[in-house]
Amino acid sequence: MADTTDNKVTGEANSVPRKSSWRYIGPGIVVAATGVGAGDLVATLIAGSNFGYTLLWAAVIGCLVKISLAEAAGRWHLSTGSTLFEGWASLGRWTTWFFAVYVVIWGFVYGAAAMSSSALPLQALFPDVMDLEWWAIACGLVGLVFVWFNKYAVFEKVMTVLVGVMFVVTVYLAIRVTPNLPDAFAGLLPVLPDEKDSILNTLGLIGGVGGTITLAAYGYWVNAKGWTNTGWMKVMRLDNRVAYITTGIFVVAMLFVGAELLHSADVAIASGDKGLIQLSDILEEEYGSATAKFFLIGFFATSFTSLIGVWHGVSLMFADFVARYRDRGGAAGSGQEVATGSRERSWPFRAYLLWLTFPPMVLLFQGQPFRLVIIYGVLGAAFLPFLAGTLMWLLNTSRTPREWRNGPLSNAMLAIAGLLFLVLCVKQIWDQPWSEFF
Repeated sequence: MADTTDNKVTGEANSVPRKSSWRYIGPGIVVAATGVGAGDLVATLIAGSNFGYTLLWAAVIGCLVKISLAEAAGRWHLSTGSTLFEGWASLGRWTTWFFAVYVVIWGFVYGAAAMSSSALPLQALFPDVMDLEWWAIACGLVGLVFVWFNKYAVFEKVMTVLVGVMFVVTVYLAIRVTPNLPDAFAGLLPVLPDEKDSILNTLGLIGGVGGTITLAAYGYWVNAKGWTNTGWMKVMRLDNRVAYITTGIFVVAMLFVGAELLHSADVAIASGDKGLIQLSDILEEEYGSATAKFFLIGFFATSFTSLIGVWHGVSLMFADFVARYRDRGGAAGSGQEVATGSRERSWPFRAYLLWLTFPPMVLLFQGQPFRLVIIYGVLGAAFLPFLAGTLMWLLNTSRTPREWRNGPLSNAMLAIAGLLFLVLCVKQIWDQPWSEFF
């Protein structure tokens, strides 16, 4: 039998708290840290640069939408005692095929992107040490070793420290640029910019706030923490709110920076992670090298938390996927099994860790294959509509105990999320250069 001491299952899972408490918070910090990557900060920064405070309301709505998705995933795990993949498998074999294709292709391309994103601030801080590709490889290897040899408890503590760094840096920058608070409060009113494609740009900002597959991983982190039954439901909901309040602070702070530092000076930056390097140069000109270096440290914390978060969370999901496939109808898909920590020592967990780390290194030197990038974009765009739709299905049927099924508010939020992500998915598919694909 698997040892249950690593993740404190015997202590935490069986001694259910009488009420929710801040001292239990953990998985929410992990999902916030993983979900907010450099790309999210750049997207918000560009929104602030282009539209000032006009789309502040969209960033707030984005956090509310993601709260509903993560809460639904956590509620499924706690109310049924089963993992999310166990639920997906009950909907038909098509879910298995979708997840299998998605997790293989997505992991290959994302691995390279995550390593490069973590490497950029390190190269800027230490320009004469080594090339970007080697910094990226070093980040990937450090992430691999860290996740390979540590269990959830240590992983959560390190993520919490890095989130603290992210928080201090982003809030400091927001205060440093002296935000116009009356304009910021006005930005909470739902107004669309007077621009072409403003609706789609706004939906993109809402959909881009904090996480894709990490929302599905939240339930697995809830179980890994040792929360495996409905006694932890109030704690999970508090934890989830903390996650997206934290995410909201990061996003709003970067929108303030974009509005004050870039919009007012009519300065444009590149999309993608390199936009944050440009921001570092602008900060150095405006506030000095100390502020620029401080920002780069925060940039690294943002990127590296996303890297190790995916290395851990998606590997945990993949391990559950393999266990469910090998042991159909058994106890493989139970939250209690995840809570023992045995998944983190399993060969599928470590095999997916290796898949995220080594094959993507080829892309660091050769560039990303055109057709693969298109497929990656389509699968990535399709994942959140898949997640929202399947959660609605699972949480409104007899698969979930009646007490914990969706109410009107949950259904409304998941429906809004599903429609939002479906529109963004269709747009992403439409925008792909399919004529060049064949």
